[in-house]
Amino acid sequence: MTRDTGEPVAEPVGTGPSVLVAESKISPETSVTSGPRRRGGAPGEKRWLAGVFLAPAAVLLLAILCYPLIYSVVRSLFSDGPAGAVGSFTGLHNYEEIFTNNAILRSVVNNIIWVVVVPAAVTILGLMFAVLTERIRWATAFKTVLFVPMAISGLAVGVTFALIYNDAPSRGLANTVTVGIHDIFSQSTGYPGEHPRDASVLTGSEGKGFTTKKSYPAGSVVELPLTGLSLTSPPPGLSAAQTPKAATALTGVVWNDFKLGGGGTVGRVDPGELGLKGVTVQALQNGRVVATTTTDGSGTFTFSKLTAGQFTLRLPHGNFTEPFTGLSWLGQHLITWAIIIAYLWVYAGFAMVLLAAGMAAIPRDALEAARMDGATEWQVFRRITVPLLTPVLLVVFVTMVINVLKVFDVVFIISQSAGANQKYAQVLATQLYQFYGTQQYGLASAIGVILVALVLPAMAFNIRRFRKDQG
Repeated sequence: MTRDTGEPVAEPVGTGPSVLVAESKISPETSVTSGPRRRGGAPGEKRWLAGVFLAPAAVLLLAILCYPLIYSVVRSLFSDGPAGAVGSFTGLHNYEEIFTNNAILRSVVNNIIWVVVVPAAVTILGLMFAVLTERIRWATAFKTVLFVPMAISGLAVGVTFALIYNDAPSRGLANTVTVGIHDIFSQSTGYPGEHPRDASVLTGSEGKGFTTKKSYPAGSVVELPLTGLSLTSPPPGLSAAQTPKAATALTGVVWNDFKLGGGGTVGRVDPGELGLKGVTVQALQNGRVVATTTTDGSGTFTFSKLTAGQFTLRLPHGNFTEPFTGLSWLGQHLITWAIIIAYLWVYAGFAMVLLAAGMAAIPRDALEAARMDGATEWQVFRRITVPLLTPVLLVVFVTMVINVLKVFDVVFIISQSAGANQKYAQVLATQLYQFYGTQQYGLASAIGVILVALVLPAMAFNIRRFRKDQG
């Protein structure tokens, strides 16, 4: 069946024993499914339209990133005039100042400590917590508790840990725990300022200790009078001194031979006088320590094994030192490490969440196959889990390197409570802020340029890693 044009057409179904079907030709510009193609492309594919949408972002990028960076590089090459005005061209003098000025050099050293310690510590702690969450119940609650510090502002973290590290006028949590642990293993009772009341009985000094002038036979009751105790605020746990009864062993009493209001007999225990608890007493024979004991709450002591012989008694100098009251967490030597601990508390949960997500993606059949082959849990962790987690570990590590290079808020807030020791915690970012506040814009710009130069390699590594993973 044909049309007037002579082209074959399909015959209607059921018109005959055979059906003729015409072969249709599809032109290159026609699609059966999508219709004719637009020669100009889809509206979203036009470059000029994409430029219109990207222009605001590009303008903002140039305004808040590129221009300040270029200006900082240029400004770092000039000195500072009055009130922060641009001075003369000095070239790299500001950069030279960074590595020759002791205060700035200390900041550089602190930054090196941060970069060496913190990324590795955060990554290791995060990995430990991530492994732990797979082996405990209530894993979700555990993750939530560890991740909560990430939701707290740096200001709040700094204020909180400044209170924790406080040691005056009140003791903070850190020193409360430290003193408690110390007292488990060693007595912290000390009596600084105590000295012999009767020079005919004891001789010596606080730095070397006090020794009796004569020796005593076993079975003697030795009275060792001291004075100098603050009676208005005496140490807790002291009670009235008591003279022990004579026994076969060498015994005695150490007490503060003075009471409020005075009175009494020098060298004798009088009512109202306090015994000195926790005093170490040594028995010496021929200049050698043969026995050691400690006084009880009433100041009495007994050498139960010394039942024969002559002995000299000594009160070691440790009895007269200041009692242990904790560590100076914000002092010269510990302040940087104390701030690092606060930083680890914040970011360990961040690393844990990322690594836990990475561990959840590890094929379980690989782990089970290794266990069935006889591998221990440590071998499974070292040879399977860690290698498969390497990409995530690298991301966490490099991200933390970037963060610690520009760390500011926690360091700035906590160091405010350190007084004169604040300078020992300075890092490059806080040093930059200090120079900016004093209108030393040349040095501040030089430090900013160095920070950018240090961060760029880590950022480039992260970007390359992300592109590789996406590819």
